[in-house]
Amino acid sequence: MAPVRRRGRTTLLIAGAVVLGLVAGTCAGYLVQADREPTKLPSLSQPTMPQAKGPAPEPLPATRDRQVKTDGDLRKLLLTKPKGTKDASWLEGQDGWLDLAAYADSYEKPKEIFGDLVGNEFRRVAVTGWEAGGSYTVELRLVQFRQEETVAAADYCDNGQYWAEKAGSTDSWPVAGTGTGMAYVHHKPQTEAGYLPLYSAEAHAWRGDIAMEVWIYGSRVIPKKTIMDLAERQMERL
Repeated sequence: MAPVRRRGRTTLLIAGAVVLGLVAGTCAGYLVQADREPTKLPSLSQPTMPQAKGPAPEPLPATRDRQVKTDGDLRKLLLTKPKGTKDASWLEGQDGWLDLAAYADSYEKPKEIFGDLVGNEFRRVAVTGWEAGGSYTVELRLVQFRQEETVAAADYCDNGQYWAEKAGSTDSWPVAGTGTGMAYVHHKPQTEAGYLPLYSAEAHAWRGDIAMEVWIYGSRVIPKKTIMDLAERQMERL
């Protein structure tokens, strides 16, 4: 998978032009004001604003306050391993967490994505996965950003969808209740000498400061119901 999109140079040039425009406008303003008579200042007294009456609104309960949920243990929002499945011994990370370096290493160009993640206010990744017999494997990731300056979760979701659609021989469907979330089933397997063909399906959606990633791999084409069910149930927990 290629790195996520970077901030375009055009944006920086526009920002620079705005600054220059502000400086030039300020200088011109000083010249105009120098030839004018001083303006009398208005009175400092202000009308008294009426104070609201009645009790203050009740604080939002924790069950409805989304920030309380996402600022806590993010791993608790992941789907639990279904009965009859096995723990994923191949799962990267430690104790359900995937650090910045490990997450960046899952991309084709780790060094570039590492810098992008830092610039996009990466916060943390909660991860889980399991093996469903010999049929397929599942990996779920919740990637959280601080989002003090950029809406990174939406951008990373868009990036995942962009590359999923470029894979070719792919069916896709909207993930209900997510707005722009999409699920994909790839009909062309990955092949490598000495290994069985590997089919895959994926889903990408976001809510608030969290981007959801679902990855399924198997020896046969992944059913639509399998990827859709996982994606929808995971987003419901957010």
